[in-house]
Amino acid sequence: MNYRLAHAAVREHPRKVIHVVRVLDELIEPEAIDEIAARMRERVLMKQGEPEAAVVVVQGDSKDTLRLYGEPYAVTRVRAAMFNAAIRWQDFALD
Repeated sequence: MNYRLAHAAVREHPRKVIHVVRVLDELIEPEAIDEIAARMRERVLMKQGEPEAAVVVVQGDSKDTLRLYGEPYAVTRVRAAMFNAAIRWQDFALD
């Protein structure tokens, strides 16, 4: 699994964020999306101690291919942040 990824964080509450991982340049299968989300949750648990991190995986780059995967409340927040251009993407490598 060697995908080009980008990461961003959307603030949900003052002490809680939604972690957003974007898959760049390709469309992947749902199983791979679940694996990316699980690995991101493990990473957040190890680095920040957050046991139930909210993770949204984004793939696609046009209106026809853009898809967001995750908990419905988190997807809604991320979609609104993307619409308002309130997300700053950074290149990211998932170990």
